[in-house]
Amino acid sequence: MLTNEEKSFIIFWEKNREKEKSVWRKFLYGSPWGLIFSLPILIAVIFHDWYKNMVYISPALITLIIIGVIAIAVFYTLFSMQFKWDRNEQMYEELKFRQKKEDAADL
Repeated sequence: MLTNEEKSFIIFWEKNREKEKSVWRKFLYGSPWGLIFSLPILIAVIFHDWYKNMVYISPALITLIIIGVIAIAVFYTLFSMQFKWDRNEQMYEELKFRQKKEDAADL
């Protein structure tokens, strides 16, 4: 027997399954988490004066570090949102299987 929460998830996922699969939507909704994950690295590099033993960072090196941080943010964003989509898809398939099994048992 499926709970009301599981039934509402099935309805929600059937409506939003294809929308949430697009790369643009993954990037749009996951980018805050990607930035939260990567911004401490950027902040530590920009305000590098607090650590006196740190090697000199030239402007070209800062540009390279910023590009690297952006790449980390994009990778983390897309990877985490893909993982979330896969987890929801697996839960949906398991619930649909349980629902079909229960429907077959009722007959």
